[in-house]
Amino acid sequence: METIYDLFLFCGQTNMAGRGETSEQWPETAPVLAPGAGLEYRAISDPKCLHTVEEPFGVNENNPEGIDEPGMKTGSMVTAFINAYYAKTGTPVIGVSASKGGSIIREWQGDGDYLSDALARFQRAKRYLKTQHITIRHRYLLWCQGESDGDLGTSPDDYKDRFCHMLSLFKQEGIETCFLITIGEYNGEKGFDYSVIRRAQLQLASGHEDVQLVCDEFHKMRSRGLMKDDFHYYQKAYNEVGTAAGNKAGEFVNGLRQRGASELVQ
Repeated sequence: METIYDLFLFCGQTNMAGRGETSEQWPETAPVLAPGAGLEYRAISDPKCLHTVEEPFGVNENNPEGIDEPGMKTGSMVTAFINAYYAKTGTPVIGVSASKGGSIIREWQGDGDYLSDALARFQRAKRYLKTQHITIRHRYLLWCQGESDGDLGTSPDDYKDRFCHMLSLFKQEGIETCFLITIGEYNGEKGFDYSVIRRAQLQLASGHEDVQLVCDEFHKMRSRGLMKDDFHYYQKAYNEVGTAAGNKAGEFVNGLRQRGASELVQ
């Protein structure tokens, strides 16, 4: 029987790329991929085959002319997300890594920047899967970015306008829905306020039919002691967020299937 997949592009900055670590207080490691839950397409380092998903996800996907952060990725939310999504939908994921630490929304506009690299990776994945006669059911984006815009004081209107432009280019390449994970809080001494960007993200999710909020939990992690530094989290936090996002995205996709079946009956 043919296996049908959903294709996911994992984009954003460091908290999508993954900076997870363990500690004595928080010893939880990244999960192992559930059997059959998904595969990784390595658009940069090994574009002629598929690999079992493992952490650190995308660790070798470094393009010196685009998304490049060698030695930076540790543990991400991706495996937890894929496990939860597969458990919810029964459809395995093919994932493509395209996240750049420290990136701002202005660098995701498609003019030779990180978005251009992400789109090229996505195009490469689609071409490869077509040559291998692998059937893709849906094409989605999982997005988590915005802390650096909080550092810079990007206005909410500017953030939303640039996000919508970015999404329009993703949609031109076949992305159906952006599953959005909001950013958390700043944990350092410089007094950056991330709440403005987080509110803008919540507004995008409530006002744009192609943006679905799948997790708004990072902002609770500082009070729980789950931030390992000014910006990033222990692996337990990434696992929680990935699982919550995978469950929510899976529920949304299952709802599409149920609505489609209902329309056929009518």
